[in-house]
Amino acid sequence: MALFTGCGTALITPFRKGEIDYAALDRLVETQLEAGVDALIAAGTTGEPATMTWEEHLNVIRRVVDVTHGRVPVIAGTGSNCTREAVEAARMSKQFGADAQLVVTPYYNKTSQEGLIAHYHAVADAATLPVIVYNVPSRTGINMGPEALAAICAHPNIIGVKEASSDVGQSLEKMRMVGDQADFYCGNDDIAVPMIACGYKGLISVVSNVAPKETTEMTHLALEGKNHEAAGWQLKLLPLINALFCETSPIPCKAAMAAIGMCEDEVRLPLVPMQQRNRPRLYKAMADLGLRMTETI
Repeated sequence: MALFTGCGTALITPFRKGEIDYAALDRLVETQLEAGVDALIAAGTTGEPATMTWEEHLNVIRRVVDVTHGRVPVIAGTGSNCTREAVEAARMSKQFGADAQLVVTPYYNKTSQEGLIAHYHAVADAATLPVIVYNVPSRTGINMGPEALAAICAHPNIIGVKEASSDVGQSLEKMRMVGDQADFYCGNDDIAVPMIACGYKGLISVVSNVAPKETTEMTHLALEGKNHEAAGWQLKLLPLINALFCETSPIPCKAAMAAIGMCEDEVRLPLVPMQQRNRPRLYKAMADLGLRMTETI
């Protein structure tokens, strides 16, 4: 049985004056749950863990688990380019009560495909939390091929795959080779409906931070086989999705969340706030969806 089906939100981490804004994080979690999302991902890529200390990183996971209080699965972002660090993050996340871990391919090291297999098997061997493998070549500089993924998913503690590659053909080949050994989740908001139509269990989403009800509706319609209605939502959400990725994510997402009063428009260096020239595009996409923004916009 899949850990979840439908829409899982890769949560932003709100900051205020350089520190984690836990009150805003609590509001974000409650808003997501009220909107009906099916899972929450804490301290994944969208949560800016690369600029957090490990203490902050783990505190975010613990806070999301505590506020969620078992209402939906919480998936902890535990990935690292240090295998030992990933194992320790998973151990701590299990103590907090997380349901699974999202483990991104090791970045910067640029290991071989054999190294990827060894890395994921070492994490899975620790048997602390079930593993969702996360392939996002545009972020990490390394792509996990179908053969390596099939070998990785042979491990019983690997339960899922978040595929965020723009190569749809390769993504489908991975599904063919892995079969029923793991559940697949789309990591690209702009192709969620097509990938669900091909057998994906759902979406791990950035856009659902901003439009959780709409994104959840889209994924549920797609899972129910109501392809025409789901495609309608995919196309309707596309301008917002494109605007959210016109600069490095989560920069535009933070700007959007500030516009609806959810948090401050604050990221940590080396990221900087969204450029003024790109903001009208983002705000128009939000307004066209009927999202209510503050009067300051």
